[in-house]
Amino acid sequence: MRETKSLEFKESITNTFLKTVSAYANYGTGKIQFGIKDDGAIIGIENPREACLAIENKINDTINPIPKFRLEIDDSTNVITLTVEKGKDTPYFYNGKSYRRSDSASIPVDTIELKRLVMEGENLSYDSLVSKRQDLQFTVLEEACKSIMGISALTRDLLITLELYRMNEGYTIAGELLADENSFHGVDMARFGESINVFLERNTIEHTSLLNYYNEALTMYRRYYQYSEIEGSFRKRYERIPETAFREAIANALVHRAWDIPAHTKISMFDDHIEIVSPGGLPKGLGKDQYLEGQISILRNPIIGNVFFRLEIIERYGTGIQRIQEAYKNSVKKPQFDISDNSIKIILPVIEKNIDKLTIDEKKIYNILQFKALSSGKLVENTGFGKTKVLQIVNKLVKSGFLRKQGSGRSTTYTVE
Repeated sequence: MRETKSLEFKESITNTFLKTVSAYANYGTGKIQFGIKDDGAIIGIENPREACLAIENKINDTINPIPKFRLEIDDSTNVITLTVEKGKDTPYFYNGKSYRRSDSASIPVDTIELKRLVMEGENLSYDSLVSKRQDLQFTVLEEACKSIMGISALTRDLLITLELYRMNEGYTIAGELLADENSFHGVDMARFGESINVFLERNTIEHTSLLNYYNEALTMYRRYYQYSEIEGSFRKRYERIPETAFREAIANALVHRAWDIPAHTKISMFDDHIEIVSPGGLPKGLGKDQYLEGQISILRNPIIGNVFFRLEIIERYGTGIQRIQEAYKNSVKKPQFDISDNSIKIILPVIEKNIDKLTIDEKKIYNILQFKALSSGKLVENTGFGKTKVLQIVNKLVKSGFLRKQGSGRSTTYTVE
């Protein structure tokens, strides 16, 4: 056994466990086991029933508000298990501070995270808060609404309907983000040569409407990844990277990014791929697998998402990643998704429709994985290759975009889908 983000061991009962109680209540249900050393050795707790009473009193006296929790005793080992449930009344404080888990440690949250916990406890999204700026104009948004929604003018009533303006309070942050001018970081786009040290073009767009970010990114994409050829009496357009995938990736970055982080969404364009990195990880309550499979749609910025939906920039909530993957169904190289606590990176490779560049051994593994996701162990059985060789090949194919890695640890599998 070892400690994880949702499991902590305590050799004895000291006040340090209360930081973890705060963290679990704030961010996700977890367990603390008393009577186990850091290395997993079980030593038990003397008088466990009295100890349970002490634990309960410490939580009730020091955690504010008091979260839901339960205590269980293993009579065979005298190990006490404290389960703390994720709470709805965030933030949960211990000694005036709120905590979160970082790997297997509990650390204080920063100012941004504390504000997010307050919003969550009040069931608010960041884009629904009232903006500090109220001197806003909406020329860009109005033109888009006229074109797509068929309106004659962007009235105050429509701004209220779109939740960009709130009666008696003013414009929301969503309103400011869609205004002609705003106070937010935007999009930093760069086209690179043979390495990241060679800049061929740089375009930073900020303090303007999200619609301008979207349109400018699309313009730069079209300049370098689309071309036309005359075939007979017709002009045919070709895409090195699917426009559908790029549109979805940019819309996803703008709708789901954390706008309370003062950083740009980065778009890096290379000859063989595009990288799009948006600040902020996944919204709370949404796991990586759920995000990739579109099982659950949780919008970090629901007001912005609704406007993008009405303007037909996104089709339906939660389908963007699936549409990106669908755009590459006939390509050997597949998009990649790198998700961390602080950012989401989407890598869109240039479409590759043949595997001629792969070695014989790489083709063998690639062809096996076309029909079913397999672990490295199963690939060893199917190919006759050694474990080291299989891992070297699959890691290379994942890095180059031919395969996708799923799961972690012993449950890791590889697939071309």
